[in-house]
Amino acid sequence: MPQERKLLIPDTLTLEDRAAHSLHAMIGVADEEHEYIPFFSGFFQSDPAWMSHGNWDYGSSHGRLTDAVILARRMTGSAYGEEVERHYHQNLLSFFKPDGLNYRRNNFSEKTIAEHMSRFEDSASMIDQRAVLLGLTTWFMETGDEQAKEAADRHVAALKRIARKERDSWYYPASEFTEHGWPSFDAVHTRLCPDPAAMWGRQVFPIIRYYQLTGSRDALELAENFVANIVERSGVFGEDGSFNAALGYRNGHFHTRMGTLASIARFADVTDDSFLLAYVKKCFDWARTKCTSFGWTPGDLYDQAYEHETCTLVDAIGTAIILASKGYTEYWGVAERFIRGHLTEAQLLDTSWIKQYDKKDKDTANRTYYKVADRLQGAFAGYAAPNDFVYSGQWGRGHIMDVQTCCLAGGTRGLYNAWSHIVTEKNGRVSVNMLLNRSTNKLNVYSYLPHEGKVVVEALCDIPELQVRTPEWIPYGAANVEIRSAGGESRQYNGRQLPWLKTCFIKLAGIKAGDAVTLTFPMMERVTTEKAVNLEYRTKWLGDDVVGIDPQGTYYPLYSNRKIYDRAPMVEKMLHVENQPSLD
Repeated sequence: MPQERKLLIPDTLTLEDRAAHSLHAMIGVADEEHEYIPFFSGFFQSDPAWMSHGNWDYGSSHGRLTDAVILARRMTGSAYGEEVERHYHQNLLSFFKPDGLNYRRNNFSEKTIAEHMSRFEDSASMIDQRAVLLGLTTWFMETGDEQAKEAADRHVAALKRIARKERDSWYYPASEFTEHGWPSFDAVHTRLCPDPAAMWGRQVFPIIRYYQLTGSRDALELAENFVANIVERSGVFGEDGSFNAALGYRNGHFHTRMGTLASIARFADVTDDSFLLAYVKKCFDWARTKCTSFGWTPGDLYDQAYEHETCTLVDAIGTAIILASKGYTEYWGVAERFIRGHLTEAQLLDTSWIKQYDKKDKDTANRTYYKVADRLQGAFAGYAAPNDFVYSGQWGRGHIMDVQTCCLAGGTRGLYNAWSHIVTEKNGRVSVNMLLNRSTNKLNVYSYLPHEGKVVVEALCDIPELQVRTPEWIPYGAANVEIRSAGGESRQYNGRQLPWLKTCFIKLAGIKAGDAVTLTFPMMERVTTEKAVNLEYRTKWLGDDVVGIDPQGTYYPLYSNRKIYDRAPMVEKMLHVENQPSLD
């Protein structure tokens, strides 16, 4: 468990707090009446609010929750809900069949099955397998549990066995595999493939991560051949980086495309492939033209265009972080604006507006009304608008649902990925990359933003070289640094007097234990017009924080109640130090 450190810090965005809230919701979605299988969707528009099960309840939800609960515990040190977590692990293992794949169960009514003119058959969804391996890998990394390792080894071997192999281009010929093989011989024979990004592009992330952990050659071979298929043969991304908007490609579905870019970025990082990194940058830059500067992303390029998924944003943040860490330092600002913006703004902290029912007498096999607001406090929006918790306008499909378990777990992974990259160390250089509160083994970061243009870095040991990122809207001459020693001696510098790295990092040498480095700068106010598909929003910024938006939302408005003070309020909090290898 992380080391605890009690500190007096500015009462500004602290990601550990958000992780504690999301852990509460991840435990709250468990259905104790149904083997602790989590509910998938929550709907607040009705009176009372309800949660329901769905076909994502199995490998997808369990794999994601297994991963994200561990990450939240790393950030908070909390043991809350450990019994429920054990059920998630047991359930995840129970969905495996002897062939090494993870299978769904049937929770559809006969009427629904008949309406689809089909029959239900146990199948291993290729979308689910990504989440399964993600969860197993994190579980093994954190605990060393051989159950998880054995299941993951068999799982990777199964994924390799069932892949269609054409030289360096591997793929799956259908969206699901059954106990007797692929559903249709004709589909396999004529290469009637499903959407590549959804089915195997996103799998690359957990596969290459598993290779990093174990050295599995099967995992490496799978990842490199799936990447080759996506980049060279699939047609998912255009030559200009655009998303293929054809119906067969799920109308350019942003969730799966962004997840595929995050996967290729991770692969490029691990294999040191500069061509692939440039490819990711090109596609990511195109995708950002369809998003807002504060992190709202489209659902797709057609029917679901107005349905932002937190999962998409999390993969966008992950992609930005990898690009930034590989030298494209402008993406640290992109990641921080996304984190300060829609990732944390669209987390459900206030549930007072949701109609709640405190009995179980209305519950059915697939739906619960019991204390839904309480149980989902800390969840992330499933289909947010730029200015509202849910888009309820006349475009698109309308108000589908409020929260989804995939976005709850995904949002938690986003918090952890951000938290673990606020401060990094490489080649003896300690780097403060994002201006958020954080405590590490070597320093504490205190962020006064957005109330004041002030960040304090407190050194806990000697740091031969420290670099601190400044937002790109700060001129060199507007940045001021004071270094105060433990004995009270003070040295002051203007940004013009200091060495800089990569345009935005101030470089400081010879920092001693006990030194407090204070960076100050004027906060910038600005107004932008942000476009979301064909809707426009007048957005007021203070630094990298959105402090107002017009028009305001009508359902549960976002960015409408942010309070800004002349001096940042202070609060005593327990921060946690990750004293084990990162789980990113």
